[in-house]
Amino acid sequence: MPASLHVPNVTPALLAKYDIPGPRYTSYPAVPDWHGAFDADAWASHLAVLGATDAPLALYVHLPFCASKCLYCGCNATVTTRTGIVERYLSRLGTELQLLARAMGERPRVVEMHWGGGTPNFLLDGQIERLHDLLLGTFDIDGRTELSVEADPRLVTRSQLRTLRQLGFTRISYGVQDLDPLVQEAIGRIQPVSLVRDAVTLAREEGFSGLNLDLIYGLPHQTPDRFARTVEGALSYSPDRVACFGYAHVPWMRAHQKRIDESVLPIAWERFALFRDAVTRFVDAGYRWIGIDHFARPEDPLALAADAGRLHRNFMGYTTRSGEHLLGVGTSSISEVGGWFAQNAPELGDWQRAIDAGHLPVARGHVLSDDDTARRTAIAHLMCNAELPFDLFVGDVDALVDRYEQFAADGLIEFEPDRITVTPLGRFFLRNLAFPLDAYRSATDGPRRFSRAV
Repeated sequence: MPASLHVPNVTPALLAKYDIPGPRYTSYPAVPDWHGAFDADAWASHLAVLGATDAPLALYVHLPFCASKCLYCGCNATVTTRTGIVERYLSRLGTELQLLARAMGERPRVVEMHWGGGTPNFLLDGQIERLHDLLLGTFDIDGRTELSVEADPRLVTRSQLRTLRQLGFTRISYGVQDLDPLVQEAIGRIQPVSLVRDAVTLAREEGFSGLNLDLIYGLPHQTPDRFARTVEGALSYSPDRVACFGYAHVPWMRAHQKRIDESVLPIAWERFALFRDAVTRFVDAGYRWIGIDHFARPEDPLALAADAGRLHRNFMGYTTRSGEHLLGVGTSSISEVGGWFAQNAPELGDWQRAIDAGHLPVARGHVLSDDDTARRTAIAHLMCNAELPFDLFVGDVDALVDRYEQFAADGLIEFEPDRITVTPLGRFFLRNLAFPLDAYRSATDGPRRFSRAV
């Protein structure tokens, strides 16, 4: 990506043409398109592959608890102030880990582990240590394992960060979202600039070598000037990575989002301009644009993986993909093991009941067909490398090329002898460029299935 980025010929008409709902392709097929669900016994039998191979494993741990509900939130989160609920969750998580250990047979080596939520740092220091001990009893986690955690700056303490560092965590991701007071009030997440700055300072002082910040564009009351100040504020903290996500307004799925005043949400063109300007600012500041919505310093492992063609996209977003398999534990977590996808029960009560009955809490899954696998490879390559070699095309190549002609006419791609390459303009429409490769996509897709693509 060049040192400066200019986006020509983006008109409201062009944006409207491509501002349509679609998957984010953290998996293929996307979760709403999963078919052929299997039961807990079949999943347990399949997990034996993890104990029978030396293939490295990525581990995701979902901690669903939050002290309050942010109105923009699309995560599976449980609001509570009761420590006892967390203690009971950890106890059941220990039972889930025992069930997994029985199914796997051996302790697989974990090369990267991430704690997400919810709010992982909602846990007290002792609870953090307890959870880590539970995981050590099931998995081979050592000094070579990259440990990362999501955190709410409002809950950070020096003691908590010190506990995480002592356990081996080296990367922390702060949910900043927006630094403007009016926007924060509208989304129910008040965190003054000074609070975020202090949280960043604490993380650096306690020795975290990787600092990530999460921002969201498309929130109520965001304007170009306000969001520019947020981006500049984020840059002033010198993060190693930034994720800049588009707000998915889906009140039919997340009832709490109904409390957001839709009249003050940016309209499509304004929303796009927020992200376009953010991309320009990050690139001008020396960050590499990774995939659709990540930015990293050139020396960061994520940028180096992108340079080497080793970037991967999965349910945790863009990763360096050290692990061949991904295993999720806790409510709503998603696994990707040996050609099978599985999701744990999203609701806390359903997850608890399955655990108490002595079953792995899998709620739905999908076994990849040969066609799924081929399309998944092509889509992942496009989303990670902004190109699509013709030898990765699935099906009738001539028909697919015909479908991509419209993108070329709009300046989103260029045809080369052996591949399609995405232009700087096309980078903003990567999800749209994956649609022709998606066998599950149909004319019936709409906003009630997926969020907007731009």
